[in-house]
Amino acid sequence: MEELLRTNNPVTLSFVESLMREAGIGVLVADQNMSIVEGSLGVIPRRILVESDRLDQARRIVRDAGMENELRE
Repeated sequence: MEELLRTNNPVTLSFVESLMREAGIGVLVADQNMSIVEGSLGVIPRRILVESDRLDQARRIVRDAGMENELRE
């Protein structure tokens, strides 16, 4: 799995996760438990990971959704 993006925004997390599932791309939201440990203050961003061999496709989908500023380079 490769990191697609990091964010503390739950709406962004949910939206991107939904886009990936709709495209049939395996997706994992990492660091959710760490966010709970730190008290949900937003200090530790959650990461969206996708299948390594579909990272380019996932990036295209996020760009097409107008969220290119969220992508990790």
